[in-house]
Amino acid sequence: MIEQRYIVNIDENRCKGCGLCIEFCPKQVLEFSRNYNEKGYHYAKVSKIENCIGCGFCYQMCPDVCIGIKVLEKIKS
Repeated sequence: MIEQRYIVNIDENRCKGCGLCIEFCPKQVLEFSRNYNEKGYHYAKVSKIENCIGCGFCYQMCPDVCIGIKVLEKIKS
């Protein structure tokens, strides 16, 4: 069996903090940052990357196209 690990990239300054990516993530990988971006929004950030299954719901729901997912590594188990 091959297990994959993912990396989620969020362009913090493009994010307007709508929360759609957070709401639709089935594994609660994302949360709002306490910090503000250049536009004054609490942007989405990765909080539990170990839970990510690479489903892509976050980037599909993002109206600002500021999220990307990549396979970080593949592990044979």
